[in-house]
Amino acid sequence: MKKNRKWIVLFLLPGILLFSFIFLATLVILFGSSFTDWTIGKELSFVGLKNYINIFTEDAGFITAIKNTFIWILLQSTVHVVIGVTVALMLSRKRWYSNAVRTIFFIPNVISSAALGMLFLCTMNPQYGLLNQLISKITGEPCTTNWFLGSNSAFWTVTMTWLPYAGLVTILVMAEMSSISEDVYEAAKIDGATPLQTDFHIVLPLMRNIIGTCVVLAATSMLQKLDIIMMTTSGGPGNKTMNLPMYVYETVFTYKKFGKANAEGIVLIAVGIICLKVIRKAFKMDEED
Repeated sequence: MKKNRKWIVLFLLPGILLFSFIFLATLVILFGSSFTDWTIGKELSFVGLKNYINIFTEDAGFITAIKNTFIWILLQSTVHVVIGVTVALMLSRKRWYSNAVRTIFFIPNVISSAALGMLFLCTMNPQYGLLNQLISKITGEPCTTNWFLGSNSAFWTVTMTWLPYAGLVTILVMAEMSSISEDVYEAAKIDGATPLQTDFHIVLPLMRNIIGTCVVLAATSMLQKLDIIMMTTSGGPGNKTMNLPMYVYETVFTYKKFGKANAEGIVLIAVGIICLKVIRKAFKMDEED
């Protein structure tokens, strides 16, 4: 047994070292430097909790970024996941069109975010975009709405660039559904349950853990959503579409305030941990069936 322990430690050592030097050390530096005034052109100095106090009391843009991030987390955890689960339940009926719909529905998840952002920019262009041209044809009046830069439309336009594309959720749920024994469906059919009743009272309760996992993935994806926002609005107009990752990026690369950005990064990590804990508790993912 002692000999086996040595081999176990030996095989785990590369992973432990990799985690320690790349992730753990980075987190320690991130946390430590968040208490400093680390700005390009200035001498590094310790400022205590000043960065944290400033971002919550003097920085209105940061508060807006937190609000937007929480709204997007909520939408992604509910609407996005519901769309994915609904499509999975529909495709499980194994109609003649199921394979084609599954492939088409997953395509947006395969396309890179940069390409998807450019696609939406072209489609919703105020001058030559397909959407405005279609609206003009239907209404008979010229439509020049700037969907990404309009103060009333920007937030929801950016939201729609990722919210409906729940192919990953659909694939994960369908994979889990394939593990349900056919006997379960047969028993429900014998008891007189309709397909809808079977889905709601049998299938969905059995899918609790995988749906909880999908909610975790959907929620945490909003804590790293940067590329599409940068490609389309860069957080504008004003801070209408600003989120935490975009705000941290702007603090670093526009204002060169690394200490403040690291404090914002710690808040971002804390938000992720809170979301993870809440979701796991809501879906009782730590409890055995």
